[in-house]
Amino acid sequence: MTTKLLVKKITQLIFEKKGTDVKVIELKTVSSVADYFIICSADSDTQVKAIADNIDKSLRDAGIRLWHKEGTNALQWVLLDYIDVVVHVFQKEIRAFYNLEKLWGDAPIATIEDKPKKVRSSKQKTEIDKGVKIPKVKAKVEKDVAQQKKVRAVKPKQKNAETKGVNG
Repeated sequence: MTTKLLVKKITQLIFEKKGTDVKVIELKTVSSVADYFIICSADSDTQVKAIADNIDKSLRDAGIRLWHKEGTNALQWVLLDYIDVVVHVFQKEIRAFYNLEKLWGDAPIATIEDKPKKVRSSKQKTEIDKGVKIPKVKAKVEKDVAQQKKVRAVKPKQKNAETKGVNG
């Protein structure tokens, strides 16, 4: 897997666990520490752990080994080092305090946005969605109403005939 594909995969894994404010810092031109830093924020220590564990497990399953991991005890700042790519998962307050974006301000920084996935509707189609036209239904209802009126019209005449026969 190329370094750029690794960066893309890691950002996707961050978004899977609702990581926010994702930035990719390209360090190639300013330092030999790594090619890229990926920085993201989380709302709690539980979320920091979830993001870091998701990245670690998914990449391990894909055959990409983690070289070094730090911060898993306090869970305020977890660092995952994949040699060319270093991932920093911060709690929001800690990220603001250390401000790595400012520290590496000479390097190009890209903000990565989560792209929502298209979800297919599982809703079953109604009769109208299937193409049944409403005028046909309306015509049938009107026909039923007309037939009921005929029945009502016949009944009173029969009653009148019966009452005449009794009285007359």
